[in-house]
Amino acid sequence: MDQVRPNPLTEKNANTERSGSLSDEFGWRIFRIMAEFVEGFQLIRELKNSVSFFGSARFRETNKHYKEAVELGELLGKDGFTIVTGGGAGIMEAGNRGAHNVGAPSIGLNIELPQEQHVNPYVTRALGFHYFFTRKVMLSYAAQAYVFFPGGFGTLNELSELLTLIQTKKTELIPIILIGRDFWKPFIEWVRVSMYEFHKAVDAEDMEIFHLAQSVEEAHQIIKNIGKDSCNPQAKSCLTGYQAKHLDKQEPRSGPPNH
Repeated sequence: MDQVRPNPLTEKNANTERSGSLSDEFGWRIFRIMAEFVEGFQLIRELKNSVSFFGSARFRETNKHYKEAVELGELLGKDGFTIVTGGGAGIMEAGNRGAHNVGAPSIGLNIELPQEQHVNPYVTRALGFHYFFTRKVMLSYAAQAYVFFPGGFGTLNELSELLTLIQTKKTELIPIILIGRDFWKPFIEWVRVSMYEFHKAVDAEDMEIFHLAQSVEEAHQIIKNIGKDSCNPQAKSCLTGYQAKHLDKQEPRSGPPNH
């Protein structure tokens, strides 16, 4: 595994931010942010057919969602995809592990934390970030698909940002695939009933931006067939141009949700 490379201005000027004047502090932060963007884009532009994995860092290898992430990483890796994660533990480790198992490129974009998040051993190429927002841009930039497993606030933050970018047409329609029906079905129900039906805070078409996969194999087929003229008959939604549909039958609801 490549050692995590810090940005050149990040390490050199870490003390300046704490001890310099206010103007010096802001100035060096700007350079630090620029350095992270430059190195990040230089790495990302080299990647081909990348898929970004998101999910909890707390899951261990006995967790079923960890196992699903390993399986999907292997399937996509065999098809020539590059797996990109945040480089840490849990789902990130599982996605990298799947790619590593089949010899596929396995990228980790790690965040520098006071408690120090270690890069998992299945990353073959890594880059460290000081700022969450620069790292998040790299995780969402130029991917062919985004796969979300169950997770915490960070996972929901990353999902909501991508949904907003597609909703507002700031980025093209790229598959956002949710895996883990036990976790995501209540979320989808809340979006439909509370956000859409009761509060009218989103439009009906906004709920078609994402797709709740029925299985790892379905998620694999959707990603594998993006942009192709034909579709594997086993896949329920892998049309050219990609049409997002979460396939659950929606049961009729009356009245607002309980508060």
